[in-house]
Amino acid sequence: MKTFFILTFCAVLLSCSSKKSDNKEDPNLQPVPFAGASGQFKKLVWSDEFDGQGLPNDLKWGYEQGYVRNGELQYYAVKRLENAHVENGNLIITALNDSAMIDGEMRPVSSASLITKNKGDWKYGRIEVRAKLPYCLGTWPAIWMMPTQSVYGGWPNSGEIDIMENVGFDPNKIYFTVHSGEYNTTKSNQRGSSAGCADPSTAFHIYAIEWFNDHIDWYLDTVKTFTVKNDGTGWQSWPFDQPFYLILNFAFGGGWGGQQGVDMKGLPQQYIIDYVRVFQ
Repeated sequence: MKTFFILTFCAVLLSCSSKKSDNKEDPNLQPVPFAGASGQFKKLVWSDEFDGQGLPNDLKWGYEQGYVRNGELQYYAVKRLENAHVENGNLIITALNDSAMIDGEMRPVSSASLITKNKGDWKYGRIEVRAKLPYCLGTWPAIWMMPTQSVYGGWPNSGEIDIMENVGFDPNKIYFTVHSGEYNTTKSNQRGSSAGCADPSTAFHIYAIEWFNDHIDWYLDTVKTFTVKNDGTGWQSWPFDQPFYLILNFAFGGGWGGQQGVDMKGLPQQYIIDYVRVFQ
């Protein structure tokens, strides 16, 4: 999510929406990893099923605020129902072309970025999100992770794990990436891949990683789409031995999302998240 990038397309085309293999409708049963998981991570250690109504759970989520990165057009609002709310079992993040007064100034485009920092931080495990993506020219939703303490220094040295990125000018492709001091966009050598998905804006899909001490696997629904391995050369290439937190954000425009322009009339758009689950 740090900057835009060019990746090799991996020809995996998924056209079926993910069907729940969980027990969300029965609160007495424990959710299990989605079909296709390796089976190495089975214990649910953190989750949000987005039950209830109103603002996201303060015990699980914080917010980014303002104009944060990449020259994006949206202003990330904090605890603003219009931009992030829970309804009918989903978290809904909405990008608006509303020219609203937020934090004392008029913001032409508003959205939200939710983070679990110091409320949900993990080293290793399966991070699984079921979501339906927004779509118009300029949209840039993401599911990604950043280090809680940045023990090796600032970006990119302490790493970044992009579980899912999608851009409106290329709507049927899902991107997966990691950044480190040795491999990142500033060097144009970040490690990543992509997979085709026929209906990410009209159907829910599973976006997940399984993070081990020596490799990370990416999943799109039941398909393992990509693997990055620890090359054994040290923290410069593998800083993924420390706790990371999760980010769910909906950007609009910016270096990658706005690479081919934006459709302001295409707003509002909704990024709908059914659940977030972490297994270890």
